[in-house]
Amino acid sequence: MTRLTFLGTGTSQGVPVIGCNCSVCSSNDIKDNRLRSSVIIENNGSVLLIDAGPDFRQQMLRERASNLDAILLTHEHKDHTGGLDDVRAINYIRKKVLPLYCEKRVEEALHKEYYYAFEENRYPGAPEFDINIIDSSCFTINYTTIIPIRAHHLKLPVLGFRVGDIAYITDANHIPDEEFAKLKGLKKLVISCVRRERHISHFSLDEAIEVAGRCNVPECYLTHLSHQIGKHSDLEMTLPKGVSAAYDGLVIEA
Repeated sequence: MTRLTFLGTGTSQGVPVIGCNCSVCSSNDIKDNRLRSSVIIENNGSVLLIDAGPDFRQQMLRERASNLDAILLTHEHKDHTGGLDDVRAINYIRKKVLPLYCEKRVEEALHKEYYYAFEENRYPGAPEFDINIIDSSCFTINYTTIIPIRAHHLKLPVLGFRVGDIAYITDANHIPDEEFAKLKGLKKLVISCVRRERHISHFSLDEAIEVAGRCNVPECYLTHLSHQIGKHSDLEMTLPKGVSAAYDGLVIEA
């Protein structure tokens, strides 16, 4: 059994957007309040975080989550890595260095952004990471097998991840044909969908639904949703059978 908790389901700006008074940003529906996209996946006793954006601390406190076995990073953009400084709380409370899995390019970006965590004479209290370099080949954490899925965020290579019968793909507008073999037999697919209209670096609503259909997956959940896609309740009414709009705090299992 694989369990996925949506920590955040919003775009890089989150929802509501600062200074915006649109119907979504001013909505009283809690499902229209979206922190930056991130999930926790639990499988075979392992607790894995995918991405740690600027809302990481708030998300962990909201879910009363106090422990992680590892962090997987999809790519280096700030809305997916901006909360990594708060890993130091886990370092301190749990007395352990936290394993982090990412591509070499992402590691290089982290060395620039969090230089103080990698210095020879590390600043006291700085976060501690044990970085493991990955590519699109499968790997194992404890007893959990992770299958990376190569995708593209415009020209930037990103990784999605399959754990058990759930796959999580965010910040993508293209998945190479050969990667779909890794998605066969899925029970649940989580995929980004920033808005209804076409976007330069993210799947549109129709494109995300097309990917779900190609995977022949029984259930698909849309994430990385912007305020441009409309209210959660309105969006749900327009979605085809088997496709749902995820929201912060939602838990799914497969």
